Amino acid sequence: MSEQDMMNEQPRRDTLHGVGVSPGRVIAPLVHMAPAVSEPPEDEALEGDAETAADRLKAAALAVKAGLKERAARARSESAAEVLKATALMAGDKALVKNASKLVTEQRLSPERALWQAATAYADQMRAMGGYMAERAADIEDVRARIVAELRGEDAPGVPQRREPFVLTAEDLAPADTAVLDPDVVVALVTASGGPQSHTAILARNLGLPAVVAVEGVLDVAGEAPVFVDGAAGTVVVAPGETEQEAVRAWQRASEQLASFAGRGALSDATVVPLLANVGTGDDARAAAEAGAEGVGLLRTEFCFLGRDSEPTVEEQADAYTEVFEAFPGRKVVVRTLDAGADKPLPFLTDATEPNPALGVRGYRTDWTTPGVLERQLEAIAVAKQRSTADVWVMAPMIATVGEATRFHDLVVAAGLKVSGVMVETPAAAITAEQILERVDFVSLGTNDLTQYTMAADRMLGSLADLNSPWQPAVLRMIQATARGAAQASERGGEHKNVGVCGEAAADPALAVVLVGLGVDTLSMSPRSLAAVSAVLARVDAVEARRLAELALHATSAQEAKEAVRAELPVLADLGL
Repeated sequence: MSEQDMMNEQPRRDTLHGVGVSPGRVIAPLVHMAPAVSEPPEDEALEGDAETAADRLKAAALAVKAGLKERAARARSESAAEVLKATALMAGDKALVKNASKLVTEQRLSPERALWQAATAYADQMRAMGGYMAERAADIEDVRARIVAELRGEDAPGVPQRREPFVLTAEDLAPADTAVLDPDVVVALVTASGGPQSHTAILARNLGLPAVVAVEGVLDVAGEAPVFVDGAAGTVVVAPGETEQEAVRAWQRASEQLASFAGRGALSDATVVPLLANVGTGDDARAAAEAGAEGVGLLRTEFCFLGRDSEPTVEEQADAYTEVFEAFPGRKVVVRTLDAGADKPLPFLTDATEPNPALGVRGYRTDWTTPGVLERQLEAIAVAKQRSTADVWVMAPMIATVGEATRFHDLVVAAGLKVSGVMVETPAAAITAEQILERVDFVSLGTNDLTQYTMAADRMLGSLADLNSPWQPAVLRMIQATARGAAQASERGGEHKNVGVCGEAAADPALAVVLVGLGVDTLSMSPRSLAAVSAVLARVDAVEARRLAELALHATSAQEAKEAVRAELPVLADLGL
């Protein structure tokens, strides 16, 4: 038999490429997401009484809202719960139901057609706004499908229910789908669209699932076909062979080495690099403490506010923060004040009609339009601080000027808190870091937004995934500028000004080395990433970290920077990272 005949007899073997967003290697059957709910015909007329039909529509919306809230209660992570709560709010949107009911009573459309039409108009408006609001249009369409399915008595769209492990693929995954995945059954995620900061990517990292997004051609792969997924390399191999099977075995061996974090981040020359955790709730904080995190580098306080129609009281907030502080007695806990707006709208705080919310009133800026919320939050943080021994630091998101940093510092001091800081998420904050750090005590780099604003690329769009890499040399130069500004401010003031990273970049072991080489002091990440980052940092010293940082800085693209650094870190291959 000729070599060509032998090749023809073998299963077709394709390698598809995307953006790896969560490491891991698995082989399992590829299963496609169930078909979408079909659109009701445009001429689907009402049968029966209009008022009764409008009541059915309202009841269906409330049932979907209740179902999403129940799924939020069962979610495995707080970030998943937050997403589900926000989607539940959309399902219960009174304006949506009111507009659909008018189409029932005035145009005598069926409840299914009326809801579909009203929700589509709403989604189209959001998509026309661009930016974050355009990304939320997909959530509205998810809610639309769920309410129509409820009206029809059909199962809601979602993850296929199976007992055997499989790789889940879809165009993209709605928050309600990803939030309650069972990682014992769904062993990897592969999507045709989405970006490195999409809901799918963030939740995959939280669940520890290998994930690749923006994979062209994956929807054309036959269902049940065995595939190999490498979440670090960003590849999907159809009909994997012995090479891929050995790669999975190597990953399993490496995973055993990375089963736990010893609780101390350091380079090989004993340079200390504290490794902290990003958390959202008391449960998150306790899990992070059990995982060995040296403290909290980012407490997302939005969890207190999402899913509510009104601002939580000072006491309600204080109780929630106290839970987190108590998980780290005597240790550092960095609290980010409310980061509302853009992809986290709040009905009592943000304006949903902004034409470009990503560049609008968000984060610290909400205090301009709704004064008092920030001061009450700082009061709650101070109350919680008095109840614990945690070393509490407080920082504001979306700071762009020295004046904003100064005013925030004054508010922190007025609340009786001692350590103030700001998030560096804008190029403006990065290049004025020295002046900002003459007013506050520390900065923390939010690399997700810093990348988005530096590259002028919406971080939620899969088509811009390459631009939205924190490996972009321009982004690395912003981080370098921040660290240099901090060093200059430290020298001038005679007191060290800490520079941390709490964005997703800190969870990439190779990039963590570069960040330290650029002058970053502390790294904060998902607790699942602590062991891998610690293991890689322990293989390099400060001189080597600085050399690799220079290598990345002088690259001409994100891919070149990443490949150049990874080639100098053989430990990554040893650990399957």
